[in-house]
Amino acid sequence: MNDGSHPRFFWQFPMRPIREKGLAEALPDDGRLRILFLWGKDCPNCDIAKGQILLTPERFVWPDVDWMHDNVYEDPGMGTHFGLHGIPAFFVFRGAKKLGRISQWPGTDAFVAAIEKLRAAPAPLDSLQELQG
Repeated sequence: MNDGSHPRFFWQFPMRPIREKGLAEALPDDGRLRILFLWGKDCPNCDIAKGQILLTPERFVWPDVDWMHDNVYEDPGMGTHFGLHGIPAFFVFRGAKKLGRISQWPGTDAFVAAIEKLRAAPAPLDSLQELQG
């Protein structure tokens, strides 16, 4: 898979590939957080996010968090499903409950802080938390 300026990204930072029609099955109610990274080939902002993740990959790995990804250019149903207006976009779930959305790329510190906040929450948050980059 060639994904633009970071062709080995998904080998260096493994994420489970997912498609829109398999999303519900990929979100079991097991208490784990799941981050869904929606991106597109040759998307400059997606490449910025990938590059920053690769600079300090250990900051993006948590024992209770699983990563998934989808190229919305190849799977436009996923973009429609979430009403995307731009990529990259990151959606955070606990089971099928959407806890948050990180739009665009806010930078490493802001991204990690948002995920840490969701991890620390004792129960799913009632309202959608959104961080705009």
